[in-house]
Amino acid sequence: MIETIKGFLILTGAVFMLLAALGILRLPDLLTRMHATTKAAALGVILIMLSVAMHFGEVAVVARAFAIIVFVLMTAPVAAHVIGRAGYFVGSKLWSGTVKDELRPNYDPLTHELKSGLETDINAVHKPRDNDPQ
Repeated sequence: MIETIKGFLILTGAVFMLLAALGILRLPDLLTRMHATTKAAALGVILIMLSVAMHFGEVAVVARAFAIIVFVLMTAPVAAHVIGRAGYFVGSKLWSGTVKDELRPNYDPLTHELKSGLETDINAVHKPRDNDPQ
């Protein structure tokens, strides 16, 4: 019975990783590709690590497998967010079917300033720094 569960977890994890790879190839823009790879690949890694923990059953291996799961859960969304935002800032084109662009009203592509939308008259004034280009 345990062999069946382990096999199912490995195969399901591999299928999710395959879907993540297909998402990179098939999806139209950076943001949708990041969404596919973060969600599907993270779930694939988690399922495979659960299978590894079940297969070996030793405390050291189980602890490492769960540490990997926690690490993936903590870092994958943050990395995808940072890469997606960097892509947006360098001018990566959005898909024509994108319905909402929440950064557009708050981001100035000329100065690369991103406003929070909570600025007042006092803190919205740009104060040049010493290292700003002239």
